[in-house]
Amino acid sequence: MEAGSFHSVEDFRLDPKWLIDPKHLFVGPRIGEGAHAKVYEGKYRNQNVAVKILHKGDTPEEALKKEASFMREVNMLSRVQHKNLVKFIGACKEPVMVVVTELVLGGTLRKHLLNLRPRTLDRRVAIGFALDIARAMECLHSHGIIHRDLKPENMLLTADQRSVKLADLGLAREETLTEMMTAETGTYRWMAPELYSTVTLRQGEKKHYNHKVDVYSFAIVLWELLHNKLPFEGMSNLQAAYAAAFKNVRPSAENLPDELAVILTACWKEDPNSRPNFGQIVQMLLHYLSSISPPEPVAPPRLFGHENAILPPDSPGTSSMVAILPREDMRGTPNSNFECNEKGLFSCFNCC
Repeated sequence: MEAGSFHSVEDFRLDPKWLIDPKHLFVGPRIGEGAHAKVYEGKYRNQNVAVKILHKGDTPEEALKKEASFMREVNMLSRVQHKNLVKFIGACKEPVMVVVTELVLGGTLRKHLLNLRPRTLDRRVAIGFALDIARAMECLHSHGIIHRDLKPENMLLTADQRSVKLADLGLAREETLTEMMTAETGTYRWMAPELYSTVTLRQGEKKHYNHKVDVYSFAIVLWELLHNKLPFEGMSNLQAAYAAAFKNVRPSAENLPDELAVILTACWKEDPNSRPNFGQIVQMLLHYLSSISPPEPVAPPRLFGHENAILPPDSPGTSSMVAILPREDMRGTPNSNFECNEKGLFSCFNCC
């Protein structure tokens, strides 16, 4: 382990107001999994939440590194609040590292786009989602935080699927620490070219960069929102990274309104310093949105000819979180209902 590659755990102190009491935390079905953590649906003091349980690491060195990353994520989550950022509720470090956030019920933007194919999003909806993402990023950058992993998998739709919230600050760093960061950060297809070595894509090679890496990633996400296609289609992740970094290849901005093409090409410029900041991006998107004429109002059809006809009762809704989850996300869960007993979180581990 290189000295100075990350802050020691002692440098980070969790404010007591953010400490989660494990006795009141209950874990339900698994709803997501990544390289560093698993995410479960849960309850905390009768509030529906998402419970992120981080892997501890297989060696003492790896465990220390993961603990430092956990404390860094919690430290940043506790400092930023925005309607387009998933709300932080609290965390605990013992006996396992857990981050608790609000439960956002609309699924990932990635899944939403896949379900929509081959259709595309309505242009106003796509720009609305892009504005949500840009505003969340403007907030993070104003606090000196670089996300480093902007992609549709890390963006969650609200239950009504009208807005997007940014999730997963697990790879985020404060900008003052960028000289310590490594080039394997993020996902290749969405990563800015300056994150790669100028010689090769060797994992772990260090390279300095700044907050403009998020602007490049945002441009790729915006392109995806507009086209509902995988960027750099036909290329592997590494081929896409190589093409972007060494051949200055970008997805096509043809067949788009000039104003949108200008935004995309500005955001994915090779020179990071030439890219706009998120405050400017928000203004450009708003200007474009205002140029789109609103849709013509459509009168609702009359369901009944007689003015005294009785409408059927509303369909019963559901307050169940589990009911809206895809069945594959409930695998490995013996019972979709929460078993809220006195043992709390740790009584659930055997079935998670």
